Amino acid sequence: MSKVFQTTASAGKPHVVIVGGGFGGLQAAKALRKAPVEVTLIDKRNFHLFQPLLYQVATGGLGPAEIAAPIRALLKRHPNTRVWNAEVIDIDPQTQTVLLHDGDRVNYDFLILAAGSVYHHFGHPEWSLHAPGLKTIEDAQEIRRRVLLALEHAERETDVERKHAWLTFVIVGGGPTGVELAGALAELVRVTIRGEYRNFDPAATRLVLLEGGPRILPTYPPELSEHARRALHRLGVEVYTGAVVTDVSTEQVQYQYQGEIGRINTRTVLWAAGVRSAPLAERLAERASLPTDKGGRLIVNPDLSVPGYPNLFVIGDMAHYAHQGNAPLPGVAPVAIQQGAYVARVIRNRLLGRPTPPFRYRNKGDMAVIGRKAAVAQIGRLRLKGFIAWLAWLFVHLLYLVGFENKLLVLIQWAWNYFTRNRRARIILYCFGHDSQKNSPPGRHGSG
Repeated sequence: MSKVFQTTASAGKPHVVIVGGGFGGLQAAKALRKAPVEVTLIDKRNFHLFQPLLYQVATGGLGPAEIAAPIRALLKRHPNTRVWNAEVIDIDPQTQTVLLHDGDRVNYDFLILAAGSVYHHFGHPEWSLHAPGLKTIEDAQEIRRRVLLALEHAERETDVERKHAWLTFVIVGGGPTGVELAGALAELVRVTIRGEYRNFDPAATRLVLLEGGPRILPTYPPELSEHARRALHRLGVEVYTGAVVTDVSTEQVQYQYQGEIGRINTRTVLWAAGVRSAPLAERLAERASLPTDKGGRLIVNPDLSVPGYPNLFVIGDMAHYAHQGNAPLPGVAPVAIQQGAYVARVIRNRLLGRPTPPFRYRNKGDMAVIGRKAAVAQIGRLRLKGFIAWLAWLFVHLLYLVGFENKLLVLIQWAWNYFTRNRRARIILYCFGHDSQKNSPPGRHGSG
């Protein structure tokens, strides 16, 4: 039998419901610690994930536990906050009710939506079967599994063309995720595995990065984008800009480049090209007739509330905030963190009868790492390249990583990887239900 959980407003404490335990939702919960409210944070996972380092899990540099932390442990010193491991499937803003996957309902006085985003494949959902994105721990483990299995298949393959296809890796998307994934993958298949396989030379592996725009890292200054392209080239990555993918299948990627159709025979395609807001945003937009952008993000007011519902806030990847400059704010962790803290301040001020100025994002810099001692960074007017940018990237990511234990473990693992060039987390898992020939172990098909 489903249950309805009432607010505690009758006891003098309004109920704040936060959907999503990512950067924005977690920051909002922390900022409400001393506010006169009761907070319920709901997430379908019981852990907070540091997504900027997912690519290192995907390429064997880190283990999943090193970039994740239990949400309950992070908020255990917040007596006004409870954590629920559940999935929100619908929202009724008229009755101020949240519907959970098991039928239970939760009433709220303030609602903060921070459910993040998902990858989308430009109207071709079938491509996701052949080109996984990188948003979750499961995604990272699946990518790692496909990459390592490709090497295993290549070791046993006797046909030259099929071996070459197994040793060809294509990354679609030249944003920070695609660039960092390409660089880490190049180091894995060109350096780390050297001497471990007997039937192929790691130098024979081919890595291709396809970007539909005129340059990689399009939000960075042109000289930093060019530096990143050259750094990838030194790692052996072929970078094609202006290359628009038109088809992805089990054994091939097709793309349009300079007016011609190109094809790459490959068994491993990784997707880092486009994202959409979480499906919950679309559900809410339909129910409440709210405006969205082409990526499904909800268009928000200057205080991050949605039109017509001043007590319903949307932050992070779900929010289209275009009140600061000509373009909406990007879906990156610093934006979500600042928005989470801001919405908490709005709620506190409203309870005190105080106004709050519009949200304003303070960009502290953008960074992308390409590989060992290679990165680009823009911090205010300062533009860094190479080793200095790489050190800055290391420092900032350790600073933002949640939990002292995780910081220590990641620092130790980075040091080990740096001095030994080894990636210890190269474990193949067969637990994701992919039964196709492409993803099954060499010599067997299906789950067996």
